[in-house]
Amino acid sequence: MSLGKVRDALIAMISFLALLWVIQAANWADGYRLDPSFGILPHHLSHLGDIFTAPFLHASWQHIEGNSVPLFVLGFLAAYRGVAKFLAVTLIVIVTSGLAVWLFQSGNTLTVGASGLVFGYFGYVLVRGMFDRNWVDIAVGAAAGAMYYYILSVAIPGTPGISWIDHIGGLAGGVLAGWLLRSKRVPLAPGPVSGGALPPGARHQPAFQKAASGTSIRSREVSSAILRSAASLGSTVAAKNRAEASLPA
Repeated sequence: MSLGKVRDALIAMISFLALLWVIQAANWADGYRLDPSFGILPHHLSHLGDIFTAPFLHASWQHIEGNSVPLFVLGFLAAYRGVAKFLAVTLIVIVTSGLAVWLFQSGNTLTVGASGLVFGYFGYVLVRGMFDRNWVDIAVGAAAGAMYYYILSVAIPGTPGISWIDHIGGLAGGVLAGWLLRSKRVPLAPGPVSGGALPPGARHQPAFQKAASGTSIRSREVSSAILRSAASLGSTVAAKNRAEASLPA
């Protein structure tokens, strides 16, 4: 994680919330006529594509106010590892939460709102650290769980005025996104073997060990050369001293 990515995450979430509030103002000024036009109606083919627009609409000012703070906090926590991955998480959650409503919601209840995204980001932040085996993200997920565990109470069936199916679909989408977008760990490949197959009983030597061995051999060769040169120089000096000593004074 870098300060640049943290900055990008803040900019992304501030821009996202600003967009939601601008749309809400326009929707309110138009008498909320955008909701029936672009909200999700279960089992209606004409509203299947609205799974991509419904999260940007809200039914009232209280609705968007209730979503804004957890959306900002959890969205930021989902985005600080990179905005591109965050956008992929958002798309996955929009699809899973919207399809859950369209397929399984009963009656002709219109569904709008970003709460499916809230649950999606919550699920993603909870599991990302475990899938990535990153202790920082595990700690962040635990803190997010401690702060927002109460939102799971509105995912219980029967809560009036709440689309619990949307919430469950979003939560499942966040977990799925954590799995699909997990960091890939590439194992170190062994170095190439020269000279054909290894002889029986020989052990394969990894590339870095070969490099270390080669360096050690070269160091020994250089040391030997230095010692030989020093010995030769010493012999020359000794012979010269003997020659000078044999000369008459």
